[in-house]
Amino acid sequence: MPNSVSDLHDLVVIGAGPAGLAATVTAAAFGLRVALVDAAARPGGQFYRQPAPGLGAAHPEALHHSWRAFTRRTARLGEQLAAGRVSHFAAHHVWAVTRDPDHWTVHAVTGPDGAQGRSEVTARKVLLATGAHERQLPFPGWTLPGVVGAGGAQAMLKAGLVLPGRRIVVAGSGPLLLAVAGSLAAAGATVPVVAEAGGYAGYARAPRTLAANPGKLAEAAGHGAALLRYGVRIRTRSAVTAVHGTERVEAVTLTRLDRDWRPVSGTGRRIPCEALAVGHGLVPQLELATALGCGTHRGPDGAWALTLDGRQRTTVDGVWAAGEAGGVGGAELAFAEGELAAHDIAHRAAPGALRRRRDRLRRFARVMAVAHAPRPGWTGWLGEDTEVCRCEEVTAGRIREAVAGLGARDTRTVKLLTRAGMGWCQGRMCGSAVARLAGEAGPAADRRPLACPVVLGELACEHD
Repeated sequence: MPNSVSDLHDLVVIGAGPAGLAATVTAAAFGLRVALVDAAARPGGQFYRQPAPGLGAAHPEALHHSWRAFTRRTARLGEQLAAGRVSHFAAHHVWAVTRDPDHWTVHAVTGPDGAQGRSEVTARKVLLATGAHERQLPFPGWTLPGVVGAGGAQAMLKAGLVLPGRRIVVAGSGPLLLAVAGSLAAAGATVPVVAEAGGYAGYARAPRTLAANPGKLAEAAGHGAALLRYGVRIRTRSAVTAVHGTERVEAVTLTRLDRDWRPVSGTGRRIPCEALAVGHGLVPQLELATALGCGTHRGPDGAWALTLDGRQRTTVDGVWAAGEAGGVGGAELAFAEGELAAHDIAHRAAPGALRRRRDRLRRFARVMAVAHAPRPGWTGWLGEDTEVCRCEEVTAGRIREAVAGLGARDTRTVKLLTRAGMGWCQGRMCGSAVARLAGEAGPAADRRPLACPVVLGELACEHD
């Protein structure tokens, strides 16, 4: 049965990653009664994903950095739970948030797969800490078994202590690639190369921002030292433009790119491997926010992010956001934004040092987004038979035909003509690619009534 409105909380925090965790413990310390709702069984989000207790991992901290910042907050969460100031709703998959005259209602399905029932959590205010998902750009062979997301490979290692293969190429764009390659190599995998489609020169164009964030420089140096120790080579302006194999990955073709990410003819090199970990940055997860009508803007990397003011407020009264929803920036920024949002929600003045830390980290996040933003020439990787929408098996050739032959000029029309984006992921994975092939800079910020899959029986249940 759903929770009743009599269980009204002062604040509901959706997402228990760094931003949600920081907001929860800070708000509870100010005396608010907080509900923390999250899809996972334990707090930490994607960044602090941990091995299942049954695996007996002796040193889970070895797979993370800033581990102490996380454990300090989980200890505070334990204290707040014991004191009754926080209610933790684990394994709750939130599919919608609705507004009543004097409160908000969070609608969720429960259980590891969301099939164990439904729940409703009510609160006077809402904080969205919904995180991000990986951006994937298609290329020939990307549907072969053994091709995994870069973040997915890291999640397999953190949560299951398993590797997607013994010899793994890491490719794509963004600083996550360095962390993933270092983790995989430290766990025993051979990583012959990290292929960065962009480069790192963009950081040098913002010397003041770099100087203001020495911790980021130290983090990058640590990744570089780890890759050097394990003999991992880094190739910039290079991309995996094809994957080879019959039943699974056997090799990849690594190709040099020009400044617009177009493949340079004659530079392809075949590299044997068992797996490919690939990702082109992260994209804020905004389904709940856009369904509420929260305003968005396009970030420097082309992805949509929430429009927030200096106090982490969205454009909808009573709704705040923190972390990747406002633009991808990492765990340290998420911690700071979660604390700032909690101060504002509790009507407390935020320390100036906290605001300044948020601001300098957000400036670094913008520099990072510009440095690794996908360039339009990546569509040159695609053959006519390359699947762009995996769910509906829609090829690049079919999309190009819809544009050139049938007059489609936007993503929606391409979708109607080809079914691209109509499958299980609802365009979350292929949306960027379809938009680019349709001639748009990127997909629109969707407004969806359902933020996650929900069985029809739950929607049909009569409310008490």
